[in-house]
Amino acid sequence: MSIPLYDPTGVEPRSATDEQRAEGPLARTPDGHWMVLGHAEAVEVARDHEAFSSAVSRFLQVPNGLDGAEHTAVRVATDPFFGPEEMAAFEPALRRIAHDLVGELIADVGPAGTEIDAVSAIGAVFAVRAQTAWLGWPAQLEGELLQWMMDNREATRSGELARTAEVAQRFDAIIDSVLAPRRELGDDAPEDVTTRLMRQRVTVSSEDGEPAGERPLRDEEIVSILRNWTGGDLGSIALCAGVLLSALTTMPPVAERLRVGSYAEACAIVDELLRIDDPFVQNRRRATCPVTLAGNRIEEGERLIIHWTSANRDERVFADPDRFDPEGNAPHNLVWGIGKHVCPGRPLATLELVVLLQELLAAADVTPAETVGLRSLAPTGGWSHVPVVLSPRG
Repeated sequence: MSIPLYDPTGVEPRSATDEQRAEGPLARTPDGHWMVLGHAEAVEVARDHEAFSSAVSRFLQVPNGLDGAEHTAVRVATDPFFGPEEMAAFEPALRRIAHDLVGELIADVGPAGTEIDAVSAIGAVFAVRAQTAWLGWPAQLEGELLQWMMDNREATRSGELARTAEVAQRFDAIIDSVLAPRRELGDDAPEDVTTRLMRQRVTVSSEDGEPAGERPLRDEEIVSILRNWTGGDLGSIALCAGVLLSALTTMPPVAERLRVGSYAEACAIVDELLRIDDPFVQNRRRATCPVTLAGNRIEEGERLIIHWTSANRDERVFADPDRFDPEGNAPHNLVWGIGKHVCPGRPLATLELVVLLQELLAAADVTPAETVGLRSLAPTGGWSHVPVVLSPRG
């Protein structure tokens, strides 16, 4: 069977894969990896944890770069940080952060409104303030984290290992700057999410898979978890804000539903808008054995890339991928992944996005700007810049 070639280099992921899927649900990248473009195929790979390993990086990635019992144990230990009670307790502080940011943005805006970038001026700033508050990190890190986000985005786009390694080392240094004082304080360290994580323990399994005691998280595991919770989330929230506000400027009735509707309805709207234009482009896997996928034989050791942006627009599942249908499309939505490695931070990310939109739309009307936006290029998705006009309500 002839496999089409798909080169993601320098392309806008959504439109590029809309065209590529016409040639089939699987493709090959120039370096020989499998690109999984179809919805059914993405689900099959993500759910088959035996045939497709998530341990694909040469760097430690906790938790979702782990497999088997090790992955399960860390998820059991860390998923409660995103539990319903935790999110409910954090929501008031999160609303204050969003309310204050919106107040800053519209403080000097006249009736005609002002143009700002939804990604950098709204999404990125809110993401940094929300995450540092949740983790208990110093607010003074805001400028450093915002600069790191810009540098990390450019390094990721470049594909240069030296640049990505440098920004990764800088972020690890930021993490160490908040861990070191807590280590010195010991039992007197502030009781926040970061300190609680440092004290968390994970279950150790015996060779037959039975629980065999507990151990503390190792330092490198704590750093990796915090890197995942922050480094990944900061850029993601900024990109999501761009996607959501770009869409809402053209959908006033949906914006009104977000403004006055329930939290559950707001979550459904956010998920559907992100499905239509999914900024979480891809995850990697490695075949642990020979396997057949969509009629193609994949050999042990071969690498696969699950292209979530493409899978979320597969016409075999979503007849009209751009049609806004939160209820009808919810059962098939893969924005946050699927299977054991589904995004652990989904509850927090969803809460952040809903609260940001609700507070923003309560205080301001958001309309399209005359300035044209700029789409992101692979390996990132969504928008790099989304100019919008904010006008105070009332």
